[in-house]
Amino acid sequence: METVLAFDFGLKRIGVAVGNTLIKQAQPLTVIAAATNDAKFSAIDALIKEWQPARCIVGLPSHPDGAEHEMTVRCRRFANQLNGRFGVATVLVDERYSSAVISQRRGEVIDAQAAAIILQQYFNDYAES
Repeated sequence: METVLAFDFGLKRIGVAVGNTLIKQAQPLTVIAAATNDAKFSAIDALIKEWQPARCIVGLPSHPDGAEHEMTVRCRRFANQLNGRFGVATVLVDERYSSAVISQRRGEVIDAQAAAIILQQYFNDYAES
């Protein structure tokens, strides 16, 4: 069994979810809303030390036709930074349609739920049975 952390990267907030490869059920964990990159990575460092994940999942946004945009590039960079700073394997997961699932919850801080949807998609589509 391995623990997995997932991240829904945003410029203002980063949603975080957790799950494991045994039961393959994602759970919202927290939202990181730090003002600086150093503070964001400090919060991520604490989570990685606490949960000891075998891998990190990062949602990769794109246009509906699959074309990349500015946030696609930023999410790739964030995933590379996770891998480089913490030495944890990082997997990018297509999140094109995950926002549609939660877009009906306007006004709520839904970043952790979005991360859980991304992680559940990883478990459903990418994780070995």
